[in-house]
Amino acid sequence: MFRHTLQILLLIFVSFFTLSSCNFSSVYNENVTIKDAKWFKDEAARFEVQINDSLTNYDFYLNLRNTTDYRYSNLYIFLMTRFPNGNITRDTIECILADTKGRWLGKGWSNLKENNILLKKQLQFPMTGKYVFFVQQAMRVDTLEGIHDVGLQIKEATD
Repeated sequence: MFRHTLQILLLIFVSFFTLSSCNFSSVYNENVTIKDAKWFKDEAARFEVQINDSLTNYDFYLNLRNTTDYRYSNLYIFLMTRFPNGNITRDTIECILADTKGRWLGKGWSNLKENNILLKKQLQFPMTGKYVFFVQQAMRVDTLEGIHDVGLQIKEATD
């Protein structure tokens, strides 16, 4: 009887934890795994996002997972955006992954660190339709080692 009650309580706790950690305001949240954690300079992660509301404000994030063996404290990326009307923009963005003392900024207890980097707060997309984002490493090395995943998250702005 006690064991059965304990199992039920454990199940309720896990369910509550899982549901409370979900982000219900996410419009888009996808990650691409970098094969063998070796990101070649000519490879770009591709993300297609359907935006149906051009009046809502969004927070726009870059998701990164790197190992503690990653040899740099930062990561430069190119972010290319193809708008629904075909126009294309390209931005160069620096992502800080470690502080000045070499301590990793991301979350995680093992040698894998996760970063959710805010790129733009209160972003308002200028038009509805399909946006295509390309994320490419821009670190001036042919093969960048230690980046496991790259992704984008777009969620409704909270303030």
